[in-house]
Amino acid sequence: MTGPVQRLATTSRTLSLAWLALMALTGASAALGEWLEPGAAVQVLVAAILWAKGSLVARRFLESAAMHPFLRRVLAGFIAFSPAVIVLGALFPDALLRLATL
Repeated sequence: MTGPVQRLATTSRTLSLAWLALMALTGASAALGEWLEPGAAVQVLVAAILWAKGSLVARRFLESAAMHPFLRRVLAGFIAFSPAVIVLGALFPDALLRLATL
């Protein structure tokens, strides 16, 4: 390792708070699906919730801060990929459909 070792935040309190945040975000996404009409704005909100949940899991449960920088970047790209595709699908549905068909 080239830098100082970062202290891992795996205390019971931080993990419990992260779990509660994940439950709140899951409830928020369920509420969005139930109460709002389908549209691009809802898809962007769902993408933001998906990114927030993935980032929270990576930071608190996978401890991405302690990973090698290359692996941390790969994980961040993986977490950003799905929300990006959702947003692109909301903004450019026809173009994405043409790319996805065989």
